[in-house]
Amino acid sequence: MATSTQALVNPDVLEWARKESGYEPDTVAKRLHVKLEKILSWEKGEKKPTVRQAQELAKFYHRPFGVFFLPQPPALTPLAAEYRHLPGIKPGVESPEFRLALRIMSRRRETALELNEELGLPVVEFNIAAHLSESPSNVGVRLRSILGITPDEQLGWESEWQAWRRWREAVEALGVLVFQFPKVSLDQARGVSLFTFPLPAIGINSKESSPAARCFTLLHELTHLALAIGREEQSALGETRDNSAWLEVERFAEESASAALIPTDMLSTFLKRMNVSPDAWDITLMRTLAGKFRVTPLAMATRLRAAGELTWDGYNRWKEEWNKYLASLPKRKGFASPVDKTLGRSGRPFAQLVLEALDANRITSVDASRYLDLRFDHFDKLRNELLIGTMRKAEGIDDGE
Repeated sequence: MATSTQALVNPDVLEWARKESGYEPDTVAKRLHVKLEKILSWEKGEKKPTVRQAQELAKFYHRPFGVFFLPQPPALTPLAAEYRHLPGIKPGVESPEFRLALRIMSRRRETALELNEELGLPVVEFNIAAHLSESPSNVGVRLRSILGITPDEQLGWESEWQAWRRWREAVEALGVLVFQFPKVSLDQARGVSLFTFPLPAIGINSKESSPAARCFTLLHELTHLALAIGREEQSALGETRDNSAWLEVERFAEESASAALIPTDMLSTFLKRMNVSPDAWDITLMRTLAGKFRVTPLAMATRLRAAGELTWDGYNRWKEEWNKYLASLPKRKGFASPVDKTLGRSGRPFAQLVLEALDANRITSVDASRYLDLRFDHFDKLRNELLIGTMRKAEGIDDGE
């Protein structure tokens, strides 16, 4: 049978593909239901996989089948040369799920640049700089001013989903691609930035508990991009700070994000009405105040701490109670349509760009389907959503997690 025919693959490329995808040999053996010795013999060139087994490997590694027949492994830029340093993640040994998310983000960004060039469209230059010598609150105020979200607009939002849609649109308008990635644990990353200019990218983990949490992560990552423009940060591969120094950078980004989401004047107005002492904040009170701004209680607690309205002891005590509360909640459930998945993960600007390239005959329908990870028979629904989506309420699941 054809499926039993040996595939004349390059063993060096087989080994490269496995390592580049972040898998250990025993994990691959379990996935293909073969013994570990067989995987190792393929990579040593002692034996060859069948065509079907090679196809399964390509699918598992998320690589084109034809790559296995190259004379030598492709020379690729290390992922850690693009993404920002993330505490707890060692460059080069990221999990397979996170490596895949980073590869997809990078590929989409490259596609967007190519399509803009094909269509003769200008690329908005992201040029907002921030410095660690500044007050994080001042950086947050500056970011909010540039994003153009007014207090009246924010107070008029009817849901956290509407807040997420608007913050995302405002960041994308600055020349930043905003993606969402699934199947990565929150312990690894809530968000990540690609320090690749022009057209840098921000990725948001779609396991985030709420759209409000994604808003905070989005502004947090935007701060990191501004720090990179200000030459305060480098990609993970080039960073030399120790864990203590990185904690300070992360804290700076947290305070900047909370200041952007929660302006001082708006906050003061609500605090006067509520009249809560610095150490009297409980989960209910914090949720009530956070709901006014469509932000998470944790973002609000961070803001109150930075504003001197919550002591460090009070903040730590409240955060411990909040984490216990979150752990007690049932897992978020929902169903996302194929179009919702595409828009949630790739973003509206990217989806619109791909459709424009398709309509201009710059790419084929096969290319468009591959770029968007969407079957062609869903394209009419995608066009309709792009046309009317901004005119209706942004509700429900948009990530397909």
